[in-house]
Amino acid sequence: MPTTQQAIPFHLAFPVHSLAAARSFYGELLGCPEGRSSADWVDFDFYGHQIVAHLAPEEAGHRQTSAVDGDAVPVRHFGAVLPMAQWQSLADKLRQADTRFIIEPHIRFKGEVGEQATMFFLDPSGNAVEFKAFADIGAMFAK
Repeated sequence: MPTTQQAIPFHLAFPVHSLAAARSFYGELLGCPEGRSSADWVDFDFYGHQIVAHLAPEEAGHRQTSAVDGDAVPVRHFGAVLPMAQWQSLADKLRQADTRFIIEPHIRFKGEVGEQATMFFLDPSGNAVEFKAFADIGAMFAK
């Protein structure tokens, strides 16, 4: 059983409407190196994890939200937990690139256990992506 002390990469496959748009967004904007690919899919190194954009336009995009600390969070989303300075740097880069946030960069659960910085935005296919950071990474699973 994995523990929080083991660094085990995850694999996530998700649908996109355009591989070219996925390459531009994940490869160029987010800086994720491209791995293997075919005419129907491309994989990226997403902060040490393998994500794979599969050409499936009819499946792309988020559809439902759930309330979390006053925000309408997309139910289907993925992302990464970054160190706070890296999270802030990414937020600044995304703002400079005129990214349209669906949840602006801010601190959630302020003053509570699990206080975290978070931001949500959509990729070109409408898939929701979240980046978060904890001032105290040990609080990531705290109750």
